[in-house]
Amino acid sequence: MTHFDDIQLLRTHYLRGPNLWTYRPVLEVWLDLGRLEDFPSNLIPGFTDRLTTLLPALIEHHCGVGERGGFIQRLNEGTWAGHVLEHVVIELLNLASMPTGFGQTRSTSRHGVYRMVFRARDEQVARAALTEGHRLLMAAINNEPFGAADVQGAVDAVKAKVEDCYLGPSTACIVSAATDRGIPHMRLNNGNLVQLGYGANQQRIWTAETDYTSAIGESIASDKELTKSLLASCGVPVPEGQVVATAAEAWEAAEDIGLPVVVKPSDANHGRGVSLELHTREEVEAAFAVAEPEGSDVMVERFIRGSEHRLLVVGGQVVAAARGEIITVTGDGKATVSALIDSQLNSDPRRGVEEEFPLDFIDPATDAKLQLELQRQKLDAAAVPEAGRVVTIQRNGNLGVDCTDQVHPEVAHAATLAARVVGLDIAGIDLVAQDISRPLAAQGAAIVEVNAGPGLLMHLKPAVGSPRPVGRAICDHLFPDDAPGRIPVVGVAGSQDTAVLARLVAWLLNLGGRHTGLACRDGLFLERRRVDARNSANWEAGHRLLVNRAVQAVVIENGAETILRDGLAYDRCEVGIVTDLEGAGALAEYDITESDQLVKVLRTQVDVVLPEGTAVLNAADPRVAGLAPLCDGAVILYASDPTAPALEPHQTAGGKAVLVRQDRVVLANGSSESFLPGLGRLTVWRANHAGVSIDSLLAAVAAAWALGIPLNLIGAGVEAFESDLHAALASLQLSQTIPSPDKQLA
Repeated sequence: MTHFDDIQLLRTHYLRGPNLWTYRPVLEVWLDLGRLEDFPSNLIPGFTDRLTTLLPALIEHHCGVGERGGFIQRLNEGTWAGHVLEHVVIELLNLASMPTGFGQTRSTSRHGVYRMVFRARDEQVARAALTEGHRLLMAAINNEPFGAADVQGAVDAVKAKVEDCYLGPSTACIVSAATDRGIPHMRLNNGNLVQLGYGANQQRIWTAETDYTSAIGESIASDKELTKSLLASCGVPVPEGQVVATAAEAWEAAEDIGLPVVVKPSDANHGRGVSLELHTREEVEAAFAVAEPEGSDVMVERFIRGSEHRLLVVGGQVVAAARGEIITVTGDGKATVSALIDSQLNSDPRRGVEEEFPLDFIDPATDAKLQLELQRQKLDAAAVPEAGRVVTIQRNGNLGVDCTDQVHPEVAHAATLAARVVGLDIAGIDLVAQDISRPLAAQGAAIVEVNAGPGLLMHLKPAVGSPRPVGRAICDHLFPDDAPGRIPVVGVAGSQDTAVLARLVAWLLNLGGRHTGLACRDGLFLERRRVDARNSANWEAGHRLLVNRAVQAVVIENGAETILRDGLAYDRCEVGIVTDLEGAGALAEYDITESDQLVKVLRTQVDVVLPEGTAVLNAADPRVAGLAPLCDGAVILYASDPTAPALEPHQTAGGKAVLVRQDRVVLANGSSESFLPGLGRLTVWRANHAGVSIDSLLAAVAAAWALGIPLNLIGAGVEAFESDLHAALASLQLSQTIPSPDKQLA
């Protein structure tokens, strides 16, 4: 059998924003197939059978055929190894619980070299999937040893990267809810710190903590004794308790309070170190030893009969509730307690050690609470309970039973009051009650803890009952009244005079009253102040502006190379400008040599215009004007030549245009035309603004018109614009050094 050398991965880069391929981030890989270019899949004996044996779910891939089994059909007919690698990688991601359905593979002008892309929520996860998929594919091609265990190892390697790099389930559900509402998100670190929205309209989350989450409230919640004191002062029922320093004091406190009691750390979370329903001195002192390592102090409290409940409060409303249940195993007279736990509890597919599992894995060797519970029953993990004996494993197991619809209004009121008293916008309220559908006082129930940054998984994946849309509740709390979390974003794509065009648009936005950020080849600007003189027409500079809380609007220049190398810095924009299709000669690295190839690249800028936004297109180039049907929003065409062929049908259909007549800028709205107020003859204007072309002027006027800036302000602003960058910066420096008249008088 012919042996093939490895497919060469010539270069791999992560496109972080909307790009040539799709709206979403992708990993793009340039492949050299080598001899495999002459051997499509149907010419490699046994290859299809070997591959589908390793990855049977490839039968589900539709591929270009558009139906189940489509990819298998392509394999049998003959397809090239780059395309096969795309599907192998996608399937590994699916098996690793990071499902994706998008991938493409396209040939280049070089023989045997392809560009392969696939959807990638996280770069490191994508690279891990590529590495493992490459290894699996070459083994299948060359009939090398690779079995089910090897496939599982590859999947586990990708899963490990998902667990290390991707958002936790609580954060991910909020981000998903934001995406459903059209609110953009940006990950700010390698953990769970995420920005929702852009600029001045952003909100930040860190798991279930938000910009509104009080640091004082968090500190109060972590001090359980202080929390109880504050709640009691407001009439919220809490269990009596004392802070103790020794095991002996714990027993004295238990006698004072009255048995049975609870012993727990004063400032731990998630039930760590909590022991329930203790009746004897030995149990209390043993529980003290369990609780002491988990917090700064130990508390002894009155035991409240009932089940533990977790109520999630968001913005003053109870949005979800879950109940814990006593977890038990039943003896058979043969198996040890440890074996019974494995067979009757840990075998449940809902249990695991990772965050994605709604129920925790139970390990008798490391769980001190479980060991204490077994001691109370005169057992240990190695004991063999007689047949039929029910052994309690956890008094209040994982909060896995949804009970949201059963919460009594008075219980909900107490929970929301507790959150307000502590000072948390999002809180997990732990209470113990026999029946959540009855008022607390009527059954001697009480709130036992208030938790900041509560976990959401119990509500997203309850063991029993319906999932609750807690991510949407948090998103609606942060962005009420359907607020989109967006600021005006203007993208400028092309190569001719785009830097000065971007500066002119930013100038007009500033005059319109918005604190505007600008990223272009002339640098990075906040209002008129240049904060970075380096070329800033790139993803990183755009990102800097979008995370800036002071920025109320941004203008970002995007050359074709930026789109090809990184993608756009934003997901959608209010105004997208495309000026021209020049500059192909500098893009040979991306296999682009002709201007016609740039149509697919620069259409990205039009693709991302919001439905309520506007594309501003150069009518002088039919290819640019031809992008109009791709826009989800409105379109304004511009041209210095009013006879440009694209203008007439556009205006006849009621479209807007900016053009030149009688040496004046004209705003056309369908068949209606008017001169731009505040701006005189263009001949005079050009004499004072030699650095700005008429086409750039028209594009800027169109963008400002689309943004709703008053027309007289646009005209006056264009007149006042300082086209020479150095003169503009010098003028700004001078204005900042001359004292105001008031200061001079002072």
